[in-house]
Order: sequence, then structure tokens, then C-alpha cells
Amino acid sequence: MPNSRTTEQEIDLFLEAIYQGKGYDFRQYARASLVRRLHLQLKRHGLNAISELTPLLLHSEAAFESFLKEMSITVTDMFRDPLFFKQFRESVVPKLKTWPFVKIWCAGCATGEEVYSLAIVLKEEGFYDRCQIYATDYNNNSLHLAKEGIYPLAKLKQYSENYHKSGARASFADYYHANYKGGKIIEGLKEKIVFSHHNLVTDSIFSEMNVILCRNVLIYFNKELQNRVLSLFDQSLCYGGFLCLGVKETLQFTTLAKDFEAVADQQRIYRKAYQTEGWR
Repeated sequence: MPNSRTTEQEIDLFLEAIYQGKGYDFRQYARASLVRRLHLQLKRHGLNAISELTPLLLHSEAAFESFLKEMSITVTDMFRDPLFFKQFRESVVPKLKTWPFVKIWCAGCATGEEVYSLAIVLKEEGFYDRCQIYATDYNNNSLHLAKEGIYPLAKLKQYSENYHKSGARASFADYYHANYKGGKIIEGLKEKIVFSHHNLVTDSIFSEMNVILCRNVLIYFNKELQNRVLSLFDQSLCYGGFLCLGVKETLQFTTLAKDFEAVADQQRIYRKAYQTEGWR
């Protein structure tokens, strides 16, 4: 099944059918990544053309859930990009502590590793009790795994190494209970986290946040959709609030560049400018 047989028109018709039939809008996902994922679906189901995939996904809930899982960005680790969390601890947390209460939105939280990493940082900085974290994703299966907070034992060593590179204040083993199935995140880290369904492509703003983390998600969207999602974040973020993106993402050359200043440009941490001077 060579790529050349998948025409742009076939893809457009497929995406429109999924949007109209299921309410999920993938029409502005980055095309190269989208095509790769569609071809994996064709191979998995033994199909030869996108036109054969459309009725299968529209009429089989199991097949559609498999498709959503394929489209969802679930490549994540605890304390992924440790220097980001170190910078967040040093540059963002001190400013957050000046507010009586802080609301944080982790958008595209996948299976929860980044959310729990953030919770650990806030806990170690003595600030967790004054926070509320909203962790959202459009993939209900990922949200279920995130709520469970159980991760393979084979990954815990890497998570521990990442944690120590991020400016650790304790032992990573303090934050999970290990058994033969894996490591289960302690309940104390879940107290201030609300997991809920939210689709960045089709849903509206998510209240007024002090911090928004959406790391390594925008790279899967085309420019138009990136700008739309960034506008959603802008509307959801209070003045003086922080926006945290992935290492391959930036506000430079976007419609929001003039409204934010870089707190740590290399780590992609930005702060929404106040409308008046003297806000630092």
C-alpha cells in the first residue's frame, strides 16, 4: 500500500466524515504525521484504501477507539526534559507563591506522567495545597490510565534519573508504591488534580488559569490550528500567567509573540504581559 495511492482528496473526505460522524476534528493536523498514522490504521485492519477505513471507524466503536489512541499524543515520561522542570522550579514557582491560590491547566495530559511530575515539584516547594491542577485530554483511555497512575517498573529507573536532574529535593521512591505490576503514584499527589475530557481542537476556553502547560502537542498541528489553540490559551490565561510549551515549540513568529515575554526561552516558558507597566 504505497503512500502515492493516498490522495489529498481521500484524506479530506475521510477527515470530514470523522468530524461530521464522530465530532472529532483532525482536519488541521500536520499532514505528514496524519498520513503516517492513517497508514498504520490501514495496515492494522488489513485495508487498502482510506475509503475502506471510513465506514469501519464510523460503525465500529472498537475500531474508532483504536483510531483515537493512534491519533493521541501519548509519548511522555515523568520529568521529561528535566531542565524544564528545574527552570520551572527556579523561575516560575517563586512568582506563583505570591498569589493566594493558583489554577494550573495541563492540556493534552496523555497518561498523566507530566501532571504528576508537576505535582511533585509543587509538593516539594511547599505550595501544592494552594493549587488546583486541571489535567485534560480528548482520549478517554489515556485519562483512565492517568487517573490510575500506575506505570511500568521498567520505566521507573529512567523516571528517577530524570527527577534527580530536575532539581530533586527527595527520593523519587517516596512518590510511588511498587509491586510486581508497576509503580502506583501515591494518593497524596492526586488530591489537587482533576482529570477531565477536553478537546483542544473543538472545545472552548478552560476557565482563567495562572499556568498552562501544553508541551509537545502543537507540533502535531498545522500553523492555522497552532494559532487557534494558542489563542485559546491566551484567552484562558490571566495576565501575569505562565505558558509552558515543548522544546520544539515557540511563540516566536506566532500571533501571540507580542503579548508574551520569555521567562526562559530555551525551556519555552513564557509569561503573559500585563496591560500596564511595572508588573514584575
